[in-house]
Formats: sequence, structure tokens, C-alpha cells
Amino acid sequence: MGRYSRLRTIRAMDPSRDYAEILRLISQYEFPWDYRQGVSVAFLRDFGVPRISELLDRTQEFERAGQKRYDDTVLIGYEMAADGFDSERGRAAARHLNRIHAKYRIANEDFLYVLATTVVGPKRWIDRFGWRPLCTQEIEALAQVGRKMATMMDIQGAPGTYLGFEQFLDAYEDRMFAYDPANRRVANATFRTMASWYPRPVRPLAARVTLALLDERLLRALGFRVQPRWTRSAAEGALRTRARLLRLLPARPGWLPSRPQPRSYPFGWRLDDLGPHWARNRPLEPLPDEAPAREQS
Repeated sequence: MGRYSRLRTIRAMDPSRDYAEILRLISQYEFPWDYRQGVSVAFLRDFGVPRISELLDRTQEFERAGQKRYDDTVLIGYEMAADGFDSERGRAAARHLNRIHAKYRIANEDFLYVLATTVVGPKRWIDRFGWRPLCTQEIEALAQVGRKMATMMDIQGAPGTYLGFEQFLDAYEDRMFAYDPANRRVANATFRTMASWYPRPVRPLAARVTLALLDERLLRALGFRVQPRWTRSAAEGALRTRARLLRLLPARPGWLPSRPQPRSYPFGWRLDDLGPHWARNRPLEPLPDEAPAREQS
């Protein structure tokens, strides 16, 4: 298969109808590693908002079980999309996610911001470091996925376009990003988890590279210094060299999709394994389109 064969296929698709399939092609074939990095950066942006990080800090999930917390977030998203958002598997994953969130008082705009990071984060990363930028159909599909997830989670006010998600995200960060000790504690716990993915001798370098790829506004909200220019240039140069090399390689074969390989579940997982221990074996509430919507926070 030629390097641009799937791009031609995607350009012929209708993102308003085929958004789940386009997401599958982006995340499992065209940009599997880059999509995960974009989601990981989105994960970190949440910690720049004190009232989000304070809640996460109180739960101590990142301190006690950072790897599981990371894996669970990735896997719930995967479960929602794997067979299509309207499949029983996808709807069960959404019910499970809603069950976890229902324990906490979370403002609607905070839900919407976290959702917006998962739409905007992968697009910005791929456009910056991917082997090609996303096409119009892929960008619109990400926005449609965001809108679908908002519906399933009863999040009000989801934008209708990618640009709307991006504008909401930037305006929210302008208002809400601020340093708080909780930001730093949750970020440190997450960086420790990420560093553990590498051999011990290179962990300090891996942490330095991660910081070098974050923007100044986020770093200051997390309580970290901006990295030296040479560090940022070296990290960005390495990723752009990787992109140029990938452009020369054949496309990922259809029989080899990239799927999550969670460290917390080396022998597989069930939906009920995902999330805090208290959420297991508890009744699932209907989704918003199956019952009257919950009252907006």
C-alpha cells in the first residue's frame, strides 16, 4: 500500500457520517504514535487548571497508581470508539465513564475543556510533528468525535466545528491557567509515570525532552521553568527528522493496526477493571439519550 493511499480514501469519506472510521484510521494506521502523544499532552494540559488539578490531587489516583490511571484513560476512550460509538461496547464504556464522573461535582465548562483538549491536542501535535498534516476530513472527524462524546456524557455547549473547539480551549486557558501547588504535584506524579517507561539511565533525559516540548504557558501553570533553547531545538529537530523518515516508508499494512498495550493489564482487561476500585460492579446509569439528561453543573 502506498504512503498516501489511505489519505485518498479518507478524503473521499464524509466526516459527519464516517467520523468513527476516520478516527480509527488516524489512531491505528496513519498516526498511531503521534495520536497518543497528542492525547498525552492533552492529559497534561488539564493540570494547568487549579480546580481540575485540585480534584485530581485529592483523589491521590496519580500518586498511588499513576500508570493505571493513565492506562484507564486511554482504554476507556479506546473502548468507546473501537466498535463505533453507537455500538453496545461503545455505549457501555460511556456509561462506565459517566458512573466514575458522577461521584464528583465537576462544572460543565471543565468537562468541556477536558473534552476539547482531546480534540485539539492530537491535531496540533500531528500538524507539528506528524509525517503529514491532517486533512480537512480528518480535522472535521475529530470535531465530530468530540461532539458525539459530549452527547454521550451530557456535556452542554459542545462547539459545532474544530475551530470552535480550538477557540473555546484557548479562551478557557486564558482565563483558567494559573499556578497552584496541586498542579505541580499531579504533574510530577504523571512525569514519574512517563519516565518509568524508559530505562533508568535515560529517565532524566526523557523528562527533559518532555518538558522541552511543552509550551511556555503550560509550563508556568505547572510550575516548571522553560527549557533552554538548545534543548527545545534538539527535541523538535529529532521529531521532525522522524517525520521525514516516516514519509519515506510504506503505509502500515491493514492487518497490523496499532492497539493499546497497557502496562497495567499485560493479559488483557475488562471494562469493569478500568477506573477506581470503588466503581467496580456498580449499576450503570442510562446515557443521556436513554433517559432524561442530568442537571447541568
